[in-house]
Amino acid sequence: MRTISILCRGSNQLILGEAERSLHDALCVVRCLVKKKFLIAGGGAPETEMSLQLQEYANTCEGLDAYCIRAFADALEAIPYTLSENSGLHPIKTVTTLRKRHAEGVQYAGINVKKRNIETFYSKDSNAWAKGAPIQPLLVSTSAISLATECVKMLLKIDDIVASR
Repeated sequence: MRTISILCRGSNQLILGEAERSLHDALCVVRCLVKKKFLIAGGGAPETEMSLQLQEYANTCEGLDAYCIRAFADALEAIPYTLSENSGLHPIKTVTTLRKRHAEGVQYAGINVKKRNIETFYSKDSNAWAKGAPIQPLLVSTSAISLATECVKMLLKIDDIVASR
């Protein structure tokens, strides 16, 4: 195993701080790929698809369960919303269009921040890598969803404790 040192130079502490954060993010992506060697579609595609599937499942439930499932599905849409907002797109219009594409059955539709539109990156005929498709490590998405689920469960337990007193 080899060890390397990375020397960062910058004109001030702000630039050095940004360089350090960017380097840390890159190392975290590499760590995720080493732990779980799978890549998935990016651009908000997995979160939008999960949100749509959860909304459909919530329609089969009743009462408080349906309400909680819908709220979790809505929370998943914060990821494509933030992505579109950070890339200078109109977030509401972009997420609505993305949701519509997924409802039409286009599972791999995602936000292409370079072209500033919604694009289908993966299909049987296309080469996602050649198209410059956004990809992300699977572990990033699964970890985020697991953490969010644990937080929701913790909050629901607090409500149960308060209600029982």
